[in-house]
Amino acid sequence: MTRTRHPLPKLLALALALLPAVHAADFHTWAATPPMGWNSWDCFGTTVTEAQTKANADFMAAKLKTHGWQYVVVDIEWYQPTAQGHDYTPGAKCAMDGYSRLVPAVEKFPSAANGAGFKPLATYVHSLGLKFGIHLMRGIARQAVTQNTPILGSDKHAADIADTSSICGWNPDMYGVDVRRPGGQAYYDSLLALYAGWGVDFIKVDDISRPYDEVQKLEIEAIRSAITKTGRPIVFSLSPGETPLSRGAHVADHANMWRISDDFWDNWSSLRSQFKRLHDWTPHRRAGAWPDADMLPLGRVQFGRETHFTRDEQFTLMTLWSIARSPLIHGGDMTKTDDFTLSLLTNDEVLAVNQRSENNRQLSRTDDSLIAWVADIPGSADKYVALFNAREDYETARKLQETEVIDRHTPGQGVELDVDITGAKTLHLIADDAGDGITGDHVVWSDPRLTGPAGELRLTKQGWVSASTGWGNVAVGKGAAGAPLHLQGKPVADGIGAHAPAHLAFAVPPGYTRFQAFAAIDDVGVGHKDGATVRFRVLAGDAAITPSATVRVPLADLGFSGEVRVRDLWTHTNLAPAKGEISAEVPAHGARLFRVGPAR
Repeated sequence: MTRTRHPLPKLLALALALLPAVHAADFHTWAATPPMGWNSWDCFGTTVTEAQTKANADFMAAKLKTHGWQYVVVDIEWYQPTAQGHDYTPGAKCAMDGYSRLVPAVEKFPSAANGAGFKPLATYVHSLGLKFGIHLMRGIARQAVTQNTPILGSDKHAADIADTSSICGWNPDMYGVDVRRPGGQAYYDSLLALYAGWGVDFIKVDDISRPYDEVQKLEIEAIRSAITKTGRPIVFSLSPGETPLSRGAHVADHANMWRISDDFWDNWSSLRSQFKRLHDWTPHRRAGAWPDADMLPLGRVQFGRETHFTRDEQFTLMTLWSIARSPLIHGGDMTKTDDFTLSLLTNDEVLAVNQRSENNRQLSRTDDSLIAWVADIPGSADKYVALFNAREDYETARKLQETEVIDRHTPGQGVELDVDITGAKTLHLIADDAGDGITGDHVVWSDPRLTGPAGELRLTKQGWVSASTGWGNVAVGKGAAGAPLHLQGKPVADGIGAHAPAHLAFAVPPGYTRFQAFAAIDDVGVGHKDGATVRFRVLAGDAAITPSATVRVPLADLGFSGEVRVRDLWTHTNLAPAKGEISAEVPAHGARLFRVGPAR
């Protein structure tokens, strides 16, 4: 087969020539403060449409733009017309142009017809005074490799540049690109030139910052180079996490923001774990290079359900993201925003902490997770101070059983739990990620029951006092994704499904002295490409939720020697002057945020 070189079309080349010149050294200034915006994933998954995007853009323009919110980002599989939920279909036909580049499916984005791509939608978003972004998977479409379509600006074809051994563990759409091969850089150059021509201002590239292997590292560099060549200031975001800390210098030199965790959902265990991650990434946080704690699952998420976070946990989320200067990317359906959620997103005094502070750092953390962060205020002697009560729900509970790490090779996929709970008033069932990330960690407690003089009590009938899951939902008879539970190919007749990190708390009625169950990885987790690894714990105690606590910070630790002014940024209230220390009673899972300065 004769392969011909495909130069840039004249109109596209002319359009790019007219864009303002941009130099590689400038890209950090494109996100000089943490980006603030909205992403469709948390609420619409793979199904987001043009109409939904426009409706959310309209809301942002009307209610949030004046508070600094500006990016409207269409997340994954905008090119796949039949995608459903948060799942992916291997081999699904994707919308693609003649040069191996995925384009919007007109079934979802009608204005993309006749080769218009996202330009009409981007133009609409821009007309509102906002900026437009898209998600893309790292690499080149497997469909392009199968068809061996050409690469624009090169005499190579898709199969010439694809690294078929470099694949995503959870999405079947793409192969990695070996940019060392002829045509590899040309592919990314043509891809970003197309997006720049559409008017894209922000790209979130997925499957690229974990594990951050050599193929991914070179693709990050190739995309950075391709963005620069477009001449358009496109903010570059990397996903998913955890991005390895060992790559901190490299990622900060090439990206504007990068994920520090796997997908973040609305449960306390996931929120609590972000404290350490944000602290660990402090040395690499700088203007234009932001460790990203992921989206804000607030309001209506996952196709219409309310966030699982309590109000105190929502204050903690916004306070931590602000004091640590994480990008603020809202994940809820903005068209269904309630008054409380709107108050979180429009508190200008809190948002100023995120947008206009420096030297942000954890100041202290006690053994029982009472935490203080501090930040400087440019041009002022004042400080921002955040106080957190991040104690575990089961802080005072006693551990009754802890398993070894369970994985796909564990006989039966799990282990028997059998513990004496005599005297317990509360039973805590915990599944953690065994320290290696939550990917694929689908878990099940099969046949969970209490026994004793009172007889037998099925926990699937009893119901829980509280429950949280790292992804999806806690459910009786179903896994976290909503499908029926299976173990080793057999249906689970009586079980509770979840996804690590998960925590279920049950009241223990009088007359029950023993807990028994089979704790396992369900078949979804075992079938995951990367394999699940989890550890189970059983604890017993007297309370499901820890009480409030007083969090204290000596004023000397803040650099103050005399009396200070204190302003509560959440309530917009000036408090009584403080001497010696700043302290506050902080509710369980809650936060307080202050501006503190020398008394005048």
